[in-house]
Amino acid sequence: MYKLAAAFVLLASPALATGLQIEIEGEGANGTVTVDLFEDLAPKHVEQISTLAAEGKYDGVVFHRVIDGFMAQTGDVEFGRIGGDMRRAGTGGSDRPDLPAEFSDFNYDRGVVGMARAQDPDSANSQFFIMFEPGPFLNGQYTVVGQVTDGMDVVDMIKRGDGPNGAVIGQPDVMKTVTVTE
Repeated sequence: MYKLAAAFVLLASPALATGLQIEIEGEGANGTVTVDLFEDLAPKHVEQISTLAAEGKYDGVVFHRVIDGFMAQTGDVEFGRIGGDMRRAGTGGSDRPDLPAEFSDFNYDRGVVGMARAQDPDSANSQFFIMFEPGPFLNGQYTVVGQVTDGMDVVDMIKRGDGPNGAVIGQPDVMKTVTVTE
């Protein structure tokens, strides 16, 4: 009986997810983005974002930092909710612990999804970014968690931020819902 229950828990676990489906809406982007998650490259990071997505924590979270020709960052489940104080967006994480780096030799090309972090390589938590263009200077410095497989046209339309930090002014685009796919 215990083995059966343990097997069911493993089968139901978000860690076995293979991807995310992100519904984006806003002034810039409206549509669906599909992400293939790389459990083999970053199992702890994939488990963390899959769990947060399965719990609905990413629903209603904005793209707070968007730099044209570089990337769109989102995933601040603490301070990045639509309707919140956008001045704090990008400074928070989740109620889960920060993660140790899982660096790989996978290149940061267009459509690659990586985990955002502070100066400490072991500080990634819930925030992630999607590359608009290749960023080879990130290779081996940030954990790669996946790749957009459909919807890069939607990603390309995400409302851009201003200035060198890419902070989005006014109403940012939002991840309306984020669903774990298998």
